Parts: sequence; C-alpha cells; structure tokens
Amino acid sequence: MCPLVHSVSLEYASRGRTHAGMWGPRGSRTINRWVIKYSPPLEAAFHRQKRQVWISWRMDETYIRVKGEWRYLYRAVDKYGQTIDFLLTEQRDERAAMRFLTKTIRRYGMPEKITIDGSEANAAAIKRDNEAYGTTILIRQVKYLNNLVEQDHRGVKRVTRPMLGFKSFDAAQSTLLGIELMHMLRKGQLERGDERGLTPAEQFYALAS
Repeated sequence: MCPLVHSVSLEYASRGRTHAGMWGPRGSRTINRWVIKYSPPLEAAFHRQKRQVWISWRMDETYIRVKGEWRYLYRAVDKYGQTIDFLLTEQRDERAAMRFLTKTIRRYGMPEKITIDGSEANAAAIKRDNEAYGTTILIRQVKYLNNLVEQDHRGVKRVTRPMLGFKSFDAAQSTLLGIELMHMLRKGQLERGDERGLTPAEQFYALAS
C-alpha cells in the first residue's frame, strides 16, 4: 500500500471531513474509498499485536448518525480504560447487545464481570449468555462505575461529530474501525509499541508495512 494512502487515510479517520475543502468533492470521495478499503485489514493486523485486556469490563453504547438516522456503536473497555471491542448496529436492543457480547467474548475470552448502566437489554443479553453457555459472568449495574466507558466514547465522538453523519452503514463501519484503531494506538495498546519509542502515527505505519 502506498505511504500516501496511509497518511491520507490516517488523517481522514483522525480528523473527519475537515479536509473536504482542501481536497474537493472528488478527492474526498477518493479518501473515503481508501478508508473503507484499508481500515479492516489494518485493524486485523493490530488485533494480532494488541495488548491483553483485563477481565473486568465496562460495556455501553453511543449514538452514530447514518443516512440521517441514529445507529448504535456498542463499545467495551476494561477497568483500566483500555478498549476491548466495538460493534456498530442498526438497533439498540437485547439482540444487538448479544451480537456484541458474542463477538467480544469470541475474541477475548470470558470476562469475570461486566459493568453496565441501567440498560435492561444489556443485562438480559449477559444473562442469556450465562444461561446458554453455563457461565457465571457477574453483572454490575452501577452507573458511576460505568463512567469510564462513557468518558471513553468522547475520544471517538470528537472525531465523528464534525463528520455530520455517514452516508452508508458500510462506510460508517469501516471509518469507525480506523477511528477506533487510532484511539487504541494513542492509548498505547499495541504490544511493545511505546517501548520502541514509536508515536501513534509511527505505530500506524508499522502496522501497514
């Protein structure tokens, strides 16, 4: 992949559409295609080198506008604020929460406990998982303990807010992959990334090489 593609994709995912005026409509569309194409393999490369996360999770969802309608970005961080996983869904219900939970457990294993806010849908999904697999994930519905993940949403929303929404669900998914990837790199979640003295941008290039 061309280094220019890396840098432009990185800037686009990090800053939203603030470059639209500089690049023009055609250039912005090209950058958008790059982000959609390259974000998934970069996130997959990062996942293979990601630091381990803790077994105490905080789970929540936030709003993302897609084609003029609200969609839902499910996110989880551990007790130290490290991003565990994320999933964009069309609905905000037990089924969506279950999809996110299944994806995250498949990737990272069984947590000891999950802290949520007052969401009955999220609680029902965790109970359903316990019943289906004979697990004993402890559910803690304590809002102030869940402030950690709610505050962490800001790192993502700060980038998506200037975008004024996405034109398609697929574009939103791929762009959010890039945004979440940069958010995790900034938090030092790449194994040995900070030990090598690499900046988040340099870690990004290392993943792409």
